[in-house]
This record gives sequence, C-alpha cells and structure tokens, in this order.
Amino acid sequence: MGFFSKILDKLGIRSAQAAETPAQTAAPAADAPAQPQAIPVVDVVAQLEQRAAANPQKLNWRTSIVDLLKLLDIDSSLAARKELATELGCPANLMSDSAQMNMWLHKKVLERIAANGGNVPADLLD
Repeated sequence: MGFFSKILDKLGIRSAQAAETPAQTAAPAADAPAQPQAIPVVDVVAQLEQRAAANPQKLNWRTSIVDLLKLLDIDSSLAARKELATELGCPANLMSDSAQMNMWLHKKVLERIAANGGNVPADLLD
C-alpha cells in the first residue's frame, strides 16, 4: 500500500468505492460496451472540519500538509512527506526546499483526493 493510499483509507474513500462497485457474477458479453462506474463522493471537508474541531491543536488542513496529515493520524515528519512527494512525482528541484515541497504536496494531495471522489473546494485546487 502506498503512502497516498493511507490518506484515502483514512478518509473512507477506498471503502466507499469498494461499496459502490458491484460484484461481477458473469462475464459481460463481448459486444456490450463497458459501463462507466460513478465515483462515490466522500464529504472530505466535513470529515476534516470535524476532526479539526475535536483536535486540541489549532490545525489548518486547508493550507498545511503537515496539519492535514496530523488530522488523519498519519506520520507528518519530513521523511514521511518526502516519501509522499516522491510517490506523487514531485519535481526534484522542489524536493530540496521543504517549504516549496510542502506547498506542492498540499495542492497535489488535495487534487488527488478530489480525483478519487473527495469533495474538495475549488478554491483549494487552484
């Protein structure tokens, strides 16, 4: 399991997708077109806001990758963030500057959460 998969699991995105995927009992006909599968939407904003409200620290998941990872009870150390950045394809020139890497990583993680069925506000994706 990759590092990003842990994030999806903590948000319930993997389990929501699995629940929505019907089990195939018979092979589809050769000439039948494949039906697109809808990605179930997971209310990421509500989950993270609820976690932030319950957390004794003032964590701002909307701007900080460290705070986002902390809210999900995932290792937020520099080594862990570098592992996640490498997994998501962070440009090498950003890897040596932790501030630049963190900004790139925060945006990329939110984009990937949205692509996997999480509702992420558009202003956080720009």
